[in-house]
Amino acid sequence: MTPHARPVGALLREWRQRRRLSQLDLACRADISTKHLSFVETGRAAPSRDMVLHLAECLQVPLRERNLLLTAAGFAPVYQDRPLADPALAAARGAVELVLGGHEPYPALAIDRHWTIVASNAAVARLLGGVADDLLRPPVNALRLGLHPAGLAPRIVNLPEWRAHLLARLRHQADVTADPALADLERELREYPVPDRAGAVPAAVPSHAGVIIPLRLVTAAGVLNLFNTTTVFGTPVDVTLAELALECFYPADPATADALRAAAAGLPPAR
Repeated sequence: MTPHARPVGALLREWRQRRRLSQLDLACRADISTKHLSFVETGRAAPSRDMVLHLAECLQVPLRERNLLLTAAGFAPVYQDRPLADPALAAARGAVELVLGGHEPYPALAIDRHWTIVASNAAVARLLGGVADDLLRPPVNALRLGLHPAGLAPRIVNLPEWRAHLLARLRHQADVTADPALADLERELREYPVPDRAGAVPAAVPSHAGVIIPLRLVTAAGVLNLFNTTTVFGTPVDVTLAELALECFYPADPATADALRAAAAGLPPAR
């Protein structure tokens, strides 16, 4: 059965169980009686539009799935799902472009809920030499780009560590959103063979080991040590913005900072 054909009570119960909450836990959070919540979940009581949204907020249901809950309850969706190019999102799009451009000469990209790259700065392109053309044809998936044997994986010095980090993030995201496409993507990535590290360029253990998990990437300028931050919109009421994330990479040591600045300026690698 499709989500639209299922009763809203059953969907709410699944979200509650996914969040590992008892009926009493959720009832306390929502400030309603356990009896009323039970009636809603079993279909004995029809929740109002406000109640559906209230319970969805208490359960931290993603906006896209909140629309499905409303539809299942017989109400119209309230969260619009517009492409990033929509004029209504011009201010948000400008903010994304400002962050990506301002982050130069360090790499930064914007990804959607399935890790598809929707925008990136020039520093990202400078790191993609040697990546197979198939992986660079739109839509480009950031995780495939990083973990595929024909992508960046052979050049990642600490591939097992970085791979485990990315797969853990993806697993958590799939659990939180209940998006089957993310579960499929995780299965695909786990099946990728891990490239042989024999003959790889050695690199000393960075001073930030044990503090952050770096991306240690072999380039013409040597091994770059990068760490990343993830930025999301704080108060989105649009599905697209709620699912958009900015991944910004920073140099983890002075040598990496110097190499990225030199590459942006078109200077030869330091020897």
